[in-house]
This record gives sequence, structure tokens and C-alpha cells, in this order.
Amino acid sequence: MSHAPSLYAASADASLAFPPLDGNVRADVAILGGGYTGLSAALHLAEAGVDVVLLEAERVGWGASGRNGGQLHSGQRRDQDWLEERIGFSDALRLWGLAEEAKALVATLREKHAIACDWRAGLIETVHKPRLVEGERAYVEKLRTRYGYNEVDWLDRPALATAIGTDAYLGGRRDRTAGHLDPLKFAQGLARAAAAAGAHIHEGTRVTRLAGRTLHTATGSVTAETVILAGNGYLDGIDSETEARVMPIDNYILATEPIDAGRPGGLIPGGEAVSDTRFVVYYFRPSGDGRLVFGGGETYSRREPRDLFGFVRRHMLRIYPKLAPTRIEYAWGGTLAVTLPRLPFIRKVRTGVYVAAGYSGQGVALAPFAGKILADAIRGNPAALDAFAALPVPPFPGGTLLRKPALVAGMLWYALRDRL
Repeated sequence: MSHAPSLYAASADASLAFPPLDGNVRADVAILGGGYTGLSAALHLAEAGVDVVLLEAERVGWGASGRNGGQLHSGQRRDQDWLEERIGFSDALRLWGLAEEAKALVATLREKHAIACDWRAGLIETVHKPRLVEGERAYVEKLRTRYGYNEVDWLDRPALATAIGTDAYLGGRRDRTAGHLDPLKFAQGLARAAAAAGAHIHEGTRVTRLAGRTLHTATGSVTAETVILAGNGYLDGIDSETEARVMPIDNYILATEPIDAGRPGGLIPGGEAVSDTRFVVYYFRPSGDGRLVFGGGETYSRREPRDLFGFVRRHMLRIYPKLAPTRIEYAWGGTLAVTLPRLPFIRKVRTGVYVAAGYSGQGVALAPFAGKILADAIRGNPAALDAFAALPVPPFPGGTLLRKPALVAGMLWYALRDRL
């Protein structure tokens, strides 16, 4: 059993492996999902002496945690203006603070457990439409004054073009404490740390159903006092309440041949990650070995585009037409999950069952943090969990039967707005 092909899989630790579940076992906590959320929850619980069993259908980090763009952003998926309008300044400020804790947790985990994952600080949020420039520039000032966040600066169009090697954008916000990493190396590091702390991890063990507080598989079961559902976009048929609110979508990424990206004289010489203001976002960054890793394009059918390389390449060439002769060496897709308001679905869904999913592209920061706050809540400290559980995350219109066509229609509308 191997990882899905990607740039990250090509440099992953192939020797890291955990046995499948064999038989029926009991535990204090059973976790479905071996991505950032499940691994972080397992790590924090095991460090506290809790008996925890984690089940992963494939390999740890096999899903979105090991295939994403590797970008760690500040804040939530929705900006502070959006949050203030809907939940008020006080709660928006609380969410900003929690997002800062999430960023700090990733740094703590990297350092405490010596996770070598090519971390590089710096991220630039770019503006793709003239009418958005003034608002984005004002947002920089708002973060500095109203939120006390002084790690952001505005880049005008010439400065931005120098910073990222293209004049496709009109300005941007540089964030010095956001950044990027190799996501699969980070996931594998969390798995090693969780196992060392005493968590029981089983790969190749797909959960077929949840009955009460028992996770059933083809080769056994885990019965626990508490269950955590941490499968994100891979929870179909497990929990109807979660499924109605969390919609899987597929996103695609490529990696060029080494072109000295992130180095003096190459693209993005300062080494930052970059994303833009499109709703169907473009995001890109230099890899540790000087490639451009570029993400763009989504599908909603669980079927990859017939020409995956070409599908993502045409998006990349809209931003970097000068890369037309450049060889593309890797292209891959992966399933993430979104919610209707693009807020994460993190809460206790019923007695003894917790869920964290629907990070909507913000999972590098939020998913490890969600695992920690679930572990904290289970051990009697639910304050952070309560803040997320209070966020409105309604079901998709029409429930599970109609959520996909409704989402597709909505995303097509936003994609059209991105182009206008």
C-alpha cells in the first residue's frame, strides 16, 4: 500500500508504516482518520495518558493532509470583515485569536517533535481585480490597528511583481508569520510523535460504519467511550449530520521541474507562498528543491480530469505565461471538504461523538488545532471547542441528495464572478 502519487509522495518516508486492525478492541477514544486532525488528537490524548486507537483507511496523511498546497494562513477561511458582519466584532476577535493559536501550534509541533517539513515563513495574498484593491489595502490597516496584528504589509503592483515574478496581480498583502511546508512530511511527523506517545495507529483499516460508539471495519472493531470523526472529505455514509453539512470536492496541483523558484534570480525570490482573491482560488509556492508548486481548478464528481497535467497547467499559464516551455513533472488531485459558509464544522454532534471537518482550504493551520481542541474538550476543557461549535454551519440545501448540484451551481457562479 503506497501513497497516492505526488511530489510529496516521491520524497516521503516509505518506511513509516502501521499494521491494520486485527480483531475487536476497546479504548478510551477511537479516532476515524489519519490526517492532521486525527493525528493531532491522538498525539495530545496519548501525551495525557489516554488510551487512543486511530483507524486510517489508507496511509497516514493519505487524504488532503498529505496532498494539499502546503500553505499556512492567518485567520479563518472568511476574512475578519465577513466575520464581523455576521457574528460581531467580539466573536470575530475571538476567532482571530484562536487562528493565531492554531498557527503557533503548528510551529510548536514542528519544533517539539523535530518534524523536518521544509517550513518557510511568508505568504502573500494577491488581488486579481481592480475593484478589490482599495478594500484589500484597507484590510491591511485594519489588521494592524483593530486587531493589533503588525506582521502584514501592503505591496503595490510594482513591488508585488518583483516579489512574485509576474504582473498578473494588482497588489498584495505580505504576511510574515504565515508560510508554507511539505504537508505529507508534516503528517508523517505527527504520526511518529503520536505513536511514540503511545497512540495505537492502524493503517489500511477502512471504517464501514459507526454504531453507537463502535467503529466497525472489515477486520474488527473499536469500541470506545468517545469517538472522533476526523475523516474530513472521506466521511460518506458514516454520520448523516456531518454529511449534510460537509461537502467533499477535489482540487488539483502540479509541480514543475526545478527552476530555482524561491531563490535569488528565480520566481518568488523571497520564498513566500502566494494565493489570490479568487473564490476558486489560485495558490502557489516554491518547493524546497526549487520547483513551482501550483494549485488551481476544482471538480465535484470524484473523477479526475482526463488530462490532469493540462488541466492545472492552463491555470498556471494564466499567471506565468513565461513558464510555457517548462516541464511539468508531477500533477495530482485530492479530496478536501467545504461547508456552505466556509466555516469549519467542529463540535460534539451527540453524546460521545465529536467531529471536525470542512476546513474549506484552511486545514494546514486549523486541522491540527481542531485535533488539539477536541482532545482538550474530551479531557474537560471545552472552551475553544465551544467557540467553534457556536459558528453557524447549516446543512446544504436539499441535504445529501441535492447538496452536490447546489454546490456545483454555486461554484460555477463564483467562477464566473472571478472572471468578470
